[in-house]
Order: sequence, then C-alpha cells, then structure tokens
Amino acid sequence: MAKSFEYGAFMEKFILQPSPSQQLPLNGLSFAVKDIINGENIHYGTPTNPCAPDRVPGGSSSGSAVAVGARLVDFSLGTDTGGSVRVPASYCGILGFRPSHDAVSTSGVIPMAQSFDTVGWFARDPVVLNKVGRVLLHLPNVDPVRPSQIIIPEDCFSLSSIPNDRTTQVLVKSVEKLFGGQILKHVILGDYVKEKVPSLQHFMSGGNEEHFYNIPSLAALSSAMRLLQRYEFKNNHAEWVTTVNPNLGPGLSERIWAAIRTPEENIDVCHTVQNEFRAALTALLEDKGILALPTIPGDPPKLQSNPATLEVFRARAFSLLSIAGVSGFCQVSIPLGMHNDLPVSISLVAKHGSDAFLLNLVETLYDTIKEEVGIAERTSN
Repeated sequence: MAKSFEYGAFMEKFILQPSPSQQLPLNGLSFAVKDIINGENIHYGTPTNPCAPDRVPGGSSSGSAVAVGARLVDFSLGTDTGGSVRVPASYCGILGFRPSHDAVSTSGVIPMAQSFDTVGWFARDPVVLNKVGRVLLHLPNVDPVRPSQIIIPEDCFSLSSIPNDRTTQVLVKSVEKLFGGQILKHVILGDYVKEKVPSLQHFMSGGNEEHFYNIPSLAALSSAMRLLQRYEFKNNHAEWVTTVNPNLGPGLSERIWAAIRTPEENIDVCHTVQNEFRAALTALLEDKGILALPTIPGDPPKLQSNPATLEVFRARAFSLLSIAGVSGFCQVSIPLGMHNDLPVSISLVAKHGSDAFLLNLVETLYDTIKEEVGIAERTSN
C-alpha cells in the first residue's frame, strides 16, 4: 500500500501469520505497535491526522492512533507516560485507554520515567477495546457493574474551550438515560486537591505564572509530575544522550536537555505528592466512582504551531493529564464526534485496579453517547 494511503502511520509494515488451529480472543484483528518517539518528527515525518489533516495527530504514539483512526488496523498499542495514548486518541477521534500503572507489563519497553510509564491501546470499537484490555490485563470476562457515582469537576471543564453542550452535557444525558441522574455529582476538584494534598504547597509557592490561567493545585500537581519525570528520564538516559549527542528535533531537544540538567532536590516531595494524591482521589471516587474530565482543553493544535502560542494550552493539558498520571489510575478517552470540523472527546477515570470496570462501562455507555452526540451535532448546525 502506498504511503499516501497510509497517512504516514507506519515506519515498517509486515504480516504475522497466526496459527490456524487456535481461536484466540483477538484472532483476525489487525494491529499496529508504536515505534516512534514524537508525533512531529524531523526524521520520519509527521503522521497525517485522519480527522483533521492540518492538525497535529498527537504525541509519541500518534502513528498508532492514526493507524486506527484511518481504519488501517483494528487496534494498536502505544505508551503513555505523560499523555501519549490519551492525547492522540482525542486528536484522532478514537478510543484510547491508559491502564492502571503497572497493570500491563512494560518488559521490553525502553523506560522513560518508570513512575508513570504505561502500555496502553487504541481502538474505534469499544468491544475491541475491551477485548484487547482483557488480553493485556489477563482479565476474566465479568458482568458490567453499575457506577456508584459520576463526578463532574466543574473547574476542570472550565479550562476547556469546547462548549459544555458538546462535552459534559453529552455525558450527563447519557448517564441519566442509563443509570439515572442521582449518581451525578458536581465538585470543584482544585479545592479538594488543595485541601487533601498538603505537600503540593511546595509547588504552589513563588507566584508561578502558570497558576493565573490554570487551576493552581492542578498546575502544582503537573509541576511535581514533570519534575519527577525529568529526574527519572535523566537517570535512564543521561549517559547515552551526553555520549552520543543525537540529532534531536526542535522542541524535543530542549526538553531532553532540560531533563538532563534536573537537580536531585525535591524528589522526595514528589513521591509524597504521589502518595497523598492517590489516597485523596481514592477517597473521592470510593469503590465504583468515575471522574469525568476533558481529555485535552480544546481543539488539536495546528501543525507547526509556534510553541509560545501553545503555552497556556499545554499547561492546562498537563494539569488534566497529571490526574491519572500522578495517581496511577486508569483513564479512557472517548470520542464525542466533531465540533467545527474538529474532533471532540471526554475522559473517564477510575481508581487503580478498576480497569475491567472502566472497560465494561465504556462498552455500556458508548452507543448512548453516540446517540447524544448525534443530537448535539444536529442541534448546533
């Protein structure tokens, strides 16, 4: 197949022939595997976003997302440390699942930051998403369980430039139809986190400019996460980077060298933040609770955007992405159709170890969400 018909998703393509005698759970499905470090890449080119060709396809798992979004494969694998499954899924209008931290083995995967590294996956069909998850997570088939509560953090959705009738209201109406409105709960997550995670004060001092256009406690959470990520990246790769001095693309080069220069101070505080935040979020969600979030705070950025113009967008995105990242909870990005010809999504987060519950919930909700998306799209036209 010519590259123009493959959206630049592949570096190499080949066929693995399965054993004809075995009827395994994923028999007959085509798939792709992540093999590139960054979405916009000076060495291999940028995969074309099948939903919006003039927009970026996402982060380092964007080739995997593009392959699914363009219907070249049924599912694909990616890694998600800071958001590289969730963000491409959102940008390409498909399902993307980041599992609970350590739930899927990372054996054989080059580490970036072990405290956050996960192996996730993409699909267009929630049934396929669930099947792949059960294989990777070694899960038995279990009946869906009704969620005890769906939490809508109003401050988090206020960060998004997408209208509420295309995000939260689609979810709210779907939940009301399937489970009843009594399980919906509205909160101000930033205030809750500030109260329950006192160690974040360390990252909220000094008048951080980012806090003025963000949720201060979540901006601090993002700062703690990024500091620990850089420190772990440095421990994993500093020797190779300083010895080889590889030809790195713009943007990527600056981030890698900043990581190499990361000091060791405050790392203990980062671990304290992790522990306090996981405990706080576990208490908030209780046993079968769900936290809804914008996957990203707006439209996919245009290709070759000036990084300075994306500063606020990136800061808000990292604040949202750090919630599952720091807690180690599982998160799924669900497509919500198109708004102004660009893909829209919403995320659901469940507590650590609740992957099967979350996968089943997506499968239960998906058709109703699609119906509500259709109504919202017709209403806005």
